[in-house]
Amino acid sequence: MKIIVTGGAGFIGSNFIFHMLREHPEDRVICLDKLTYAGNLSTLESVMDRPNFRFVRADICDREAVDQLFHEEKPDAVVNFAAESHVDRSILNPGIFLQTNVLGTQTLMDMCLRHGIGRYHQVSTDEVYGDLPLDRPDLFFTEETPIHTSSPYSASKAGADLLVLAYHRTFGLPATISRCSNNYGPYHFPEKLIPLMIANALNDKPLPVYGEGKNVRDWLYVEDHCRAIDLIIRRGRAGEVYNVGGHNEMRNIDIVRLICRELGKPESLIVHVEDRKGHDMRYAIDPTKIHRELGWLPETKFADGIQKTIRWYLDNRQWWEKIISGEYMNYYEKMYGSREILPG
Repeated sequence: MKIIVTGGAGFIGSNFIFHMLREHPEDRVICLDKLTYAGNLSTLESVMDRPNFRFVRADICDREAVDQLFHEEKPDAVVNFAAESHVDRSILNPGIFLQTNVLGTQTLMDMCLRHGIGRYHQVSTDEVYGDLPLDRPDLFFTEETPIHTSSPYSASKAGADLLVLAYHRTFGLPATISRCSNNYGPYHFPEKLIPLMIANALNDKPLPVYGEGKNVRDWLYVEDHCRAIDLIIRRGRAGEVYNVGGHNEMRNIDIVRLICRELGKPESLIVHVEDRKGHDMRYAIDPTKIHRELGWLPETKFADGIQKTIRWYLDNRQWWEKIISGEYMNYYEKMYGSREILPG
């Protein structure tokens, strides 16, 4: 199989490339990435010289560049990870999210139709479902849960999902969608909760937690997510949505406390800051469908996955220390430096 992976220099995309090259050495993988702030070419350094791997720098919104790449490679499948993906950034600048997440998806699908691609896979998010109440632990997102977005980010991803399903029904595009819970693991960009807390704790810096930190997320180790997508593009039914979840629900504040314990840092580093606008309270995914149809289940328990993740950040300080300088620090100061510190 020949696969184009968009956004492959980012967190989940790079881990997916590593998974595919390791598990399917007979496949050819082409990474298409614009290399925005969240795309890091050094992440792919270990595979750049592989004969069955190619990196191409381009924007998925650039129709001419995408058309040319499809013409050159004639891929069997396209997996779209390319997205603006941070909720806080979408509140600061919604337009970029609509451009990349909706119009970029349209460009990719148009090219898939033009070149007769056998499978287009859209990597989406559980955030398109909105949130669940904290006092109803019996409720979970299923593939039938209505879309109910809370942020410009989730709205842009929901718009892309609807467009994918429309292209399948209207034009016969052989497309699938996966909606996944929060991922964690190696190469996670340090603006996200777990790597941000690890990096700050290692540097004895304040650990900013939104509100009381009672928001609940379902955490999935990134390698388990990669296995799920691998199964979907090979065996999933066209036109279907598959929820991918870890059954590892934890409150944000408990994640931060756990990281403090693992690193031997005092909880006095935790600082509660003004909450995010429209902050979802709880995400929880029911992965019954992908288990029933494709046999997928998460293999990594959170206790094991978080230890592996912390160890990776300890062993790869150069990777993330380079990132948290420069442009990222300007963004960090804008997001957290100006927020009101809450008492307690």
